[in-house]
Amino acid sequence: MGKNTVDDILFGAAYYDEYVPRVLDRVDEDMAMMKAAGVNVIRIAESTWSTEEPQPGVFDFSHVDRALDAAHKAGIKVIVGTPTYAVPTWMVRMHPEVLADTPAGPGKYGARQIMNIVSPAYRFYAERIIRKLISHVAGHPAVIGYQVDNETKYYDSVSPDMQLLFVKHLRERFHDDLDAMNEAFGLDYWSNRINAWEDFPDVTASINQSLRGAFDRFRRQTVTDFLAWQASIVREYARDDQFVTQNFDFEWRGYSYGVQPAVDHFKAAKAMDIAGVDIYHPTEDDLTGKEIAFGGDMSRSIKDGANYIVLETEAQGQHGWLPFPGQLRLQAYSHLAGGADGVMYWHWSSIHNSYETYWKGLLGHDYAENPTYREAGVFGREIADPKVGGRLKHLRKRNQVAIMVSNESLSALDWFLIEAGFPFGGTLKYNDVVRAVYDALFELNIECDFVPTDAPAEKLAGYAMVVAPALYCTPQETIDNLHAYVEAGGHLVATLRSFVADDDVKVWHDAAPHGLTDVFGMSYNQFTRPKHVGVAFCGALEGTPDAEAAALIELIRPAEGAETLAFYTHYAWKDYAAVTRNAFGGGWGEWIAAVLPPDAMRAVMSEAADRAGVTGAGRALAGALTVRQGVNEAGETVTYLLNYSAEPVEVLSPVAGEVVVGGRRVVTEGTAVDDPAVGPAAGTAIAEGDAVAVGPWNVVVIAG
Repeated sequence: MGKNTVDDILFGAAYYDEYVPRVLDRVDEDMAMMKAAGVNVIRIAESTWSTEEPQPGVFDFSHVDRALDAAHKAGIKVIVGTPTYAVPTWMVRMHPEVLADTPAGPGKYGARQIMNIVSPAYRFYAERIIRKLISHVAGHPAVIGYQVDNETKYYDSVSPDMQLLFVKHLRERFHDDLDAMNEAFGLDYWSNRINAWEDFPDVTASINQSLRGAFDRFRRQTVTDFLAWQASIVREYARDDQFVTQNFDFEWRGYSYGVQPAVDHFKAAKAMDIAGVDIYHPTEDDLTGKEIAFGGDMSRSIKDGANYIVLETEAQGQHGWLPFPGQLRLQAYSHLAGGADGVMYWHWSSIHNSYETYWKGLLGHDYAENPTYREAGVFGREIADPKVGGRLKHLRKRNQVAIMVSNESLSALDWFLIEAGFPFGGTLKYNDVVRAVYDALFELNIECDFVPTDAPAEKLAGYAMVVAPALYCTPQETIDNLHAYVEAGGHLVATLRSFVADDDVKVWHDAAPHGLTDVFGMSYNQFTRPKHVGVAFCGALEGTPDAEAAALIELIRPAEGAETLAFYTHYAWKDYAAVTRNAFGGGWGEWIAAVLPPDAMRAVMSEAADRAGVTGAGRALAGALTVRQGVNEAGETVTYLLNYSAEPVEVLSPVAGEVVVGGRRVVTEGTAVDDPAVGPAAGTAIAEGDAVAVGPWNVVVIAG
């Protein structure tokens, strides 16, 4: 393995000399503009296979060399990407099978990420270009690391060889025992039983989520294996002072939203020295910081708390994302607040043709300076100062709350939609519940980690509270670990549709929630869609305004001794609880049986965190400012005060220390001026309880 950290905070952009109009020769001018803005790294080559290998076995790395040499001359580092996520035309002409068949039909050439990643032909050519490119650049002094592929997924491939490998996987898993497989997947239903391996059907139209889920899990494993395969090739050439990363991404809803359906990030990240990620998010009036925080917390968690690199985020981005003055700087510091050791934009300059013509970079189509470029320079020059960047890099988190997530649950609830129980008739999905929990914690200034369902008991024991949102598929080992966690003094909060089925999406046949009825002190065996069903709060949640349930409610019967924290007000369901808590062993389990609106979910999570003893310097500032913390290399606690609003805020500082990053007012043209009205100046000593102003779309960072 290579380096698993970077020396200094990376700040830069993707750079494509290949995309520049031929009448221009800008590479040295671009590097000079980057240098002026504090850019210290570029990412190259990951999108340009057809330029690097214009015909099979014919290689041309002239654009790569131009970028490397110009960057080195300017003192700018380079991350080189393997170009395997967009295939050249000649390959498809020679080997049409490299295009993935999907449920929509045979693949057609045009877009990126259209390959069948298990295709032998694709793998042959991918290995050749990786070896040719990496051997060519590995010795270059500008190269600090490599990105294998880009936003890798299985691209919904149902190609024949993908399915053939899946059947081989099942034969190995079930030791050639068809009866065992049929029983595990419930294939007797609708005559889906498979009585001979050679009769195994095409799974594209399967109505059995156990089989579908197993296929999804297998395809996620092909992604893990594919990335590990690429990383192993790159490491044959990489120097010891270079790292290997991958640009992971998330479920896309017009921006980065939730857990990625097509990749198990925890497994895939094991082959990487450093996790990389792209995080795109709404901005202008819609900037909240939630997507930045979610993506960062996930990226940090998949490498067990290690720092990560934001390999892509927006500069000007798509229409409606042009940052207001101050937002670009705020966004950059927001990434660092999550533990990022690098912030890189996609991309340096806006391109002049094709699909992403209007996904604008730091520079527009005219290559001229603009307010976004100038504001990037404000941040770039700030963190280039060792007194700033040196104190903010390698931030470590010591969070008290973890959210347990599951790709298997995501896949299952894409099929069994929460409202409907069918693949139609509803819209609420797994990631909606995950984000409802995460967003509530974010708004409460409660930072969290993410853990997978196979997190060991000792890992869980390090958290004061574990939250399981819609954890529909749960292995028995996870049930046992959570049971032991609560019994030993832990605090477990779960939402509806948790602990319903095993990892094969087979519903448990005992009382729900499976194996945890004693922990939660309740059970249920009925649920329904609510229509005008109110939720009233009581006990420890007395005084919380009534809410209206949405999507689905479970009809909870608390056991003797369990505490009811909320109940349904509808005349038919008034005898059932909506939120319960139960003491068990040294801890307790809390169950949220309804989909609650944000204000109610925030109140429930706040009270649960209080009861679990979750502390934090920012809790008292919830609703006024976002507060995020970590510990730097010197052992100082670094506190970020982030104002995601157009209004100035004045608060009492929750910490004492020295201002590392002061509030600065970014004016219309993108430059910054010192202004005490928007925050104390860098170097100011702050005592706990001192009044601190944080201006609109601004940030103050205190270390001490």
